[in-house]
Amino acid sequence: MQQNTSHLLMIEPAAFTFNKQTAVNNSFQSTSLINHSQQNALQEFNAFVQVLREHDIDITVVKDTEQPHTPDSVFPNNWISFHSNGTIILYPMFALNRRLERKEHVLNYIEEKFNVSKIENLTAAENENIFLEGTGSMVLDRTNKIAYACLSPRTNKNLFENWCKQLNYKPISFTATDANDNLIYHTNVMMCVAEQFVIICLESVTAIKEKEMLLQQFKQTNKEVIEISFNQMNHFAGNMLQVKNKKNKQFLVMSSQAYNSLTQLQIQTIEKYNSIIHSNIKTIETNGGGSARCMIAEIFLQPKWNL
Repeated sequence: MQQNTSHLLMIEPAAFTFNKQTAVNNSFQSTSLINHSQQNALQEFNAFVQVLREHDIDITVVKDTEQPHTPDSVFPNNWISFHSNGTIILYPMFALNRRLERKEHVLNYIEEKFNVSKIENLTAAENENIFLEGTGSMVLDRTNKIAYACLSPRTNKNLFENWCKQLNYKPISFTATDANDNLIYHTNVMMCVAEQFVIICLESVTAIKEKEMLLQQFKQTNKEVIEISFNQMNHFAGNMLQVKNKKNKQFLVMSSQAYNSLTQLQIQTIEKYNSIIHSNIKTIETNGGGSARCMIAEIFLQPKWNL
């Protein structure tokens, strides 16, 4: 199984703004920069898509609808994932208005372009207040079939383990907290797994046994560990994604804020393995509490034609 893909889904925002429903357990959100947030977010989104396409990466852009109002639709990786066996999985979401992001026109657009064999719907868990928010909750080592998850109100351990059993992944769950001792809401803000390396805020994992367990896994799977600080994590340096283009060249995608938080040594280490693509998405990061990785849903489905 390949770790990364050149086919990416991104949702163009129609009514982006600060989401009070997610702010209750997303400490990365802020109400600053809220003026003209939709206008600014759209400009940031379009510039981000353009820079990815300039690197010969296939981006499927689907425009969001203004109704129902879905302020976080720019982060599709939480509610949907696409797998190489032709399966689409829909996930249970914590915030009521995020559940509305599962819009039929998005699925229809994907089914026009890619081969889909079945749709697995896990959203009934919402009725029991049990959540698993896609590849925000889980960071996947696809090559080695390992799923990493820091547990939080948005990442239920039993649902995570059931997902792993169904897709034949090894589950590794742990607790991660920020500098204020709050549970980190999504795993993908504190770690990124690439084919050859891992970027992780290890100081957020305070239990020594859990930290040792993670390091042991990284060693067994031959990943170089690039450690980031709390401060760098708060600038979204954990929220990165390794992708490839149509010529199989690999890139690490991140925001400009994340890039500017890195040391020269960290940049050099990353660039041993792949080039870096970064773009300014400050409004989306500030109001939305998510960054570059959250904006991308990887498509491992087979295209219907040569893209």
